[in-house]
Amino acid sequence: MSDKSSVIKKGANSPSPSRNFSWRRLRALCRKEFLQVIRDPSSNVIAFILPVVLLFIFGYGINLDSTKIRLGLVSEDMSSEARRFADSLIGSPYLDIVNYPTRNAVERAITDGNIRGFIVISQDFSEKMKQRSATAPLQVVADGAEPNMANFVEGYTMGAWQTWQQERADDRGENPDPLISIEPRFWFNPSAESRNYLIPGSITIIMTVIGALLTALVIAREWERGTMEALLASPITTTEFLLSKLIPYYVIGISSLFLCTGVATFLLGVPYRGSPWMLFIVGTFFLLSVLGMGLAISTVNRSQFNAAQAALNAAFLPGMLLSGFIFEVGSMPWPIRIVTYFIPARYFVDAIQTLFQAGDIMAVLIPDILFLMAASIFFLGITARNTRRRME
Repeated sequence: MSDKSSVIKKGANSPSPSRNFSWRRLRALCRKEFLQVIRDPSSNVIAFILPVVLLFIFGYGINLDSTKIRLGLVSEDMSSEARRFADSLIGSPYLDIVNYPTRNAVERAITDGNIRGFIVISQDFSEKMKQRSATAPLQVVADGAEPNMANFVEGYTMGAWQTWQQERADDRGENPDPLISIEPRFWFNPSAESRNYLIPGSITIIMTVIGALLTALVIAREWERGTMEALLASPITTTEFLLSKLIPYYVIGISSLFLCTGVATFLLGVPYRGSPWMLFIVGTFFLLSVLGMGLAISTVNRSQFNAAQAALNAAFLPGMLLSGFIFEVGSMPWPIRIVTYFIPARYFVDAIQTLFQAGDIMAVLIPDILFLMAASIFFLGITARNTRRRME
């Protein structure tokens, strides 16, 4: 009896597993997460291959500039004056001119979608040009189904007209000094190429995919495989659990951020004018916000399909459509503009485009960093609250 009671007493007084923070456990958990990403094919695609593919797609596949517009030309005046103007249109690097014999033919062409607009040189063109006070009868019609393309047609045709007028005046020895001399200059993007702000903005989408989608899918996969129950049954603390999910994917995300920046700068030719340290700071807070969002999604979705759908709707689509990456926030209706203030991607797009095109403009970067910091605290706080309940 004495031996048995002694055994029971020792068992009752035996120490319980430690619930204090342990760096050793954290290192083991982080190593497990790194190995899980490396050994999983889908995670490798999302973490390492997809960012580079997306960057090249946005760099070469999406272009908001129009460098060659197909226009129809009907010349009803066969004079040398009209032919010289037609030659100037054909020689423009921005216009692809197709000649048509009649107005009816060119109208059918624009209706069929073969051309984006057409120019008609009227039969009294040369006679009108001889009269200083007269307006040259030149008709320009643009396809208004795409308003942006119609503006390109108008602008390029006006530019070709002004260039031809200047050349005509030089040939005739008429070169009066204009009352106003306009010399356009674009700040921050001198070449006015859309890829110089599309490619930095696409890095936001890449970071969103790595942060929210990858984290939500990986944790949901652990729920489906049953490894999450074993992990939560171990003597780890809430802090260790959250840090083990944050640190590996943060390292992957920040590495991908600098990889994409290097590819954009050295391979795609987009100039970067900011400092690496500021990119690191802004990228850190944005990654923490999207990682927190992915973890928060994973606490309520234990299915990979549901987690992917939730991450797509909560992170990817808002980042793509409402961040100002492609569509200007100021042109959105005011209810949508209010929604954009709660999307972390909006502030990262603003910050990274500033770093690429203008440099370290602290008046722009500091408000973006503060908003990203608040978003990080919010999403990580929700994750910690839900995770603590599950671990208890």
